[in-house]
Amino acid sequence: MAKLRMFSRSDAASVAAADSVAVIGLGRFGRALALELMANGTEVLGIDADESIVQELNGHLTHVVCADSTREEVLKQLAVPEFDRVVVSIGSDIQASILTTSLLLRSDVEHLWAKAVNDAHGTILEQLGVRHVVYPEKEMGRRVAHLVRGSMQDYLEIGDGFSLVKMAPPLGIVGKSLGESRVRSTAGVTITAVRPKGGTWTHTSETTVIAASDTILVSGPTAKAEAFSLRR
Repeated sequence: MAKLRMFSRSDAASVAAADSVAVIGLGRFGRALALELMANGTEVLGIDADESIVQELNGHLTHVVCADSTREEVLKQLAVPEFDRVVVSIGSDIQASILTTSLLLRSDVEHLWAKAVNDAHGTILEQLGVRHVVYPEKEMGRRVAHLVRGSMQDYLEIGDGFSLVKMAPPLGIVGKSLGESRVRSTAGVTITAVRPKGGTWTHTSETTVIAASDTILVSGPTAKAEAFSLRR
């Protein structure tokens, strides 16, 4: 078994002062989030109550520690309230999630995200005052449902019924300029960018001509963007 590094409050404070994020709860979502942050150059303090998870991630995060995040003195010892950005990704214990989140809100953490496992959990987090509540399983399910229905290659719902869709162009606009195909007026969506096969993304204009091998980025109301992706 790998030997964990000693972790002091000065270690935590030094991480908190950098471009860093504290991730509390290192299950599937928390682990993926923490490792992706590390891959993009962000320092991460990872916290989990399961020692086996902590041992497994030792050496992969800036610091990782086994601790009970529902105890205020523990959070202070780890300098978590000093982080500008904290993610509570506890999913297996809703009570622990709520208690941890409540303590962090009381500590005035500037940017706090919290994972919700269901609508009731999310409602409680929102009532506590969390501005960023995320539903990983629910949001992924909705995203995949949209991808399965249409010819979308990727899909991102921005919110308030507005989405970005990556897709192959419908045959009806191939070989035409965007000004000629009048996509915005006829379909209610906007083709904001195009990528030729083997090329790079560029912004579009009314003179942009779409080829069959292009990939396009479409923005607009979700229902209209999805309907546009279903065109042949």
